[in-house]
Formats: sequence, structure tokens, C-alpha cells
Amino acid sequence: MTPPLPLYQRLADDIAGQIAAGTLRHGDRLPSLRELRARRQVSLSTVQQAFRLLEDRGLIEARPQSGFYVRPRRPTPPSPPALPVPVPVTVDPLLWQYVQVHTQEADCGMGGFRSATPSAAHLPLAAISRLMSDTVRRQPELLADYGHPAGAIELRRQIARQAMEWGGRFAVDDIVVTHGALEALNLCLRALTRPGDVVAIESPAYYTLLRCLETLGLQALEIPTDPQTGISLDALEQATRNGAVQAVVLVPNFSNPLGSLMPDEAKARLASLLAARDIPLIEDDIYGEFHFGPRRPRPVKAFDTAGNVLYCASLTKNVAPGLRVGWVEAGRFRASVELQKYIGTHSTSRLSQVVLARFLENGGYARHMRAFRRALVSQMRMLTAAVREHFPAGTRISEPQGGFVLWLALPEPFDSVELFHAAIAEGIDFAPGPLFSPCGGFRNCLRLSGAAPWNAGQAARLARLGELARRQRQG
Repeated sequence: MTPPLPLYQRLADDIAGQIAAGTLRHGDRLPSLRELRARRQVSLSTVQQAFRLLEDRGLIEARPQSGFYVRPRRPTPPSPPALPVPVPVTVDPLLWQYVQVHTQEADCGMGGFRSATPSAAHLPLAAISRLMSDTVRRQPELLADYGHPAGAIELRRQIARQAMEWGGRFAVDDIVVTHGALEALNLCLRALTRPGDVVAIESPAYYTLLRCLETLGLQALEIPTDPQTGISLDALEQATRNGAVQAVVLVPNFSNPLGSLMPDEAKARLASLLAARDIPLIEDDIYGEFHFGPRRPRPVKAFDTAGNVLYCASLTKNVAPGLRVGWVEAGRFRASVELQKYIGTHSTSRLSQVVLARFLENGGYARHMRAFRRALVSQMRMLTAAVREHFPAGTRISEPQGGFVLWLALPEPFDSVELFHAAIAEGIDFAPGPLFSPCGGFRNCLRLSGAAPWNAGQAARLARLGELARRQRQG
């Protein structure tokens, strides 16, 4: 005779059945632990075990200070062809209009959901300003110092110490400081590739990366990417069998634009796969610090035992965009990357580096990021709720566990470029989907940034954007 199921499992199966039948709908709030205990006449421990089991099955999720909710359905993004082929990168001319909007934003009053750069309201500008003034007063000679191409030793030491939090074992001499993460990516691409080479990328991919590939004369190989778990390793394994791929560029932690987070086991498999095939990985980890959970996710670099991962990060988006300070730990490619730095921009402002080193050392960075992450969690939650309320029925929304971008896929046929032009005419901006594909794909998709503080103005703009999208759907 089969023994009866434990009580907590029977309770979990009952709730799962209600979800499957539609009695409990996606997004519904579940009864509290104590309320369910009283209803079912079971112990609080039984209810807690049942909820943990439902969480493990991916059916419910806990929201801080709010309770448990039926987890929304996971979206499936539009996929590129099952067997991708390399293509020359040609960025849509729309990008130039998009950049023009960015540069004129302050003058024309444009606002909304375009820029994946935090608002000044969230940045520790007063603290950085005080440190800047104090540093100049104490060390005025920094203003006359070009600095070493690899960067200031003070900052490199703090970067190495910070990396220890996720298991990084950086030697100070292995780090090269750059003008933000974008220069780090460019240096890595220049060190690894030549015009005509093939670079495998996520699909969709950050549009500025596509512009870099185009400028360097490189071909892009789009690999299907899941909005929850990141790039398809099976597809990447198949695409790299013939030795044609020269490098891979990924954002494993909260990718832009999907916001996906690659699980640790997938990161370990990725590091092993590429090392075995002698294909370097350029890892962009600028969003790793923007996690919503209690722990920072580890980068692929944490699983790299062969020096095959060129790890890029920065303090630009989370501390001071105006200082433009990033870095790369390039493993076995360090000498080549430092040479590219030297012949390109030679060095990064030593004054900026010393100021940021002091901010990291005195604990200001850790305190700032704790508050910053709390603000982002709130903003992204409100943005997501507003999209669900105002956008057309059937709109699929990514569910990022960190970062500050949302990826939307609207029911086809839909043209996000047409919506872009209509929105721009009303002073509302966002990033249309074709910007994130070297072939202009994802036309029914768009990216919204949740980096700006959520207020009445943002709420009104989102509602209006949703109305414009519904009008387009209605024809």
C-alpha cells in the first residue's frame, strides 16, 4: 500500500490545483500563513512547508512586507532562428534619432522610460562632491598627473577587495581601470578580434554593444535568450562547435534589455564549455550590484579557472556617471587589454579614481547601495503594476530579479517603432525593440527603464504610453 502523502504536501497540491483550475489566478494574493492555518486546522509549520514547496515549484512568490502571491506566468520572448548564422551588424538609423533625443532631453523636456541610467536623486552626489573637494585640497598634484594606464593602485586595491564578496580572487596588478564599462568592452573586443570575426551575443542584446560591433567590422551571432535564465547554453554549444566564433559577449546578471539572471550551474557550465573550446568570454557585470534579493549573484568569472573570462564592471551607474570609471580583469588577456588602453586613451583620471577609492574604503558605497536597491525594488514593482494595468491585454512582461529595465512583448502584429514616434511627439520616450537586434528584429517588443523615481508624472506618462499602444492595437 502506498503511504499517504505528508500533510504539507497535500496542502500544497490542493493550492496548486486551484492555481491550475484558475480559481487562484496569476497575481492573486494568497491567504496569510495564520489565516490558512485557521482555515485548514493545521500547524503553522505545515503551512510554511507547503508554501516553501510551492515556491520551489515556481507557483508562488513572497513579496517583502506584503505576503505570498501566485507567480505571474513566465513570458517567452520572440526567438531568433533555431540555427543562427553570423550576420554583419547594421544598427537601425532609428538609433541616431534615439541618441539625438538623449542629447536634447534636458532642453526639450523629454521624459519617461528610455534611459537605463539612475536619476541624480538616487546617487551619492553630495558625498562624492565632499570627497572630491577634500582630495583636491590634500593632493592638488593629482590634477597634473596623467596616471598609469592600468589605473590608480588605491582604486584597484578596493576593487579587488570588493570582488572577494562574490568569491573573486583578483590580484591588484591584474586590473585595468577604464573610462566606464563601455571602454572596457571596447578594449576587450579590440584585443580579441579583427574585422570580419564572429562574436556570439545574447538576443536581444544591448544596442550600444551592437554599435561597437558594427564600428569594429565584426559579425554578430544571435543566440536565443530566456528572460528568466539567460542565454541558451544548448544553442551556444551548437553554435560554437565549428570554431568560427572568436569571442562571446554576455551580461549574465540582469541583462539589458531582458533583465535575465543565469543560474550558478549554468554559469559554471558556460565557463567550462568556452574554456574547453578556447573561446574567450567578455562578461559585462555592471548590473550585478543591483540585485533585489539578499545576496549579490556571482558572475561567470567566479567559475573561471583558466583565465578565459574578461570581466568588465564599473561604478558609473551606481555611484557617479560623470566620473566615468570602470575596469576590466582580463585574465590571460591582460597584457593585450592594457596595450589597447595605452594606445587608446592612455589612462583614466587619477583624481576620479582616488575619490572613488576613498568612497569604497570608508564604507560609503555599501551604505549607499543598500538604500539604492530598496528604492529600485519599489520603483520596478510600481512600473510593472502600471504596465499590467494600462498596456494591451496579452502583453508579456519580463520578471527581472535585479537591475532596472523591463522587456515587453506585445501581441503581434504590433510595431514598437510606430509607437516610438507617436510617444516622442508627446514627450514620452522608451527604447523600441529593433534597437536590440543586429537584424532589426523584435519589432513587437520594447524596453522600459525603471531607473527614474516613480511619481505622478511617471505614472501619467506610463498610462498615456499604454493608451497609445492600445490605440495602435485597435487599428
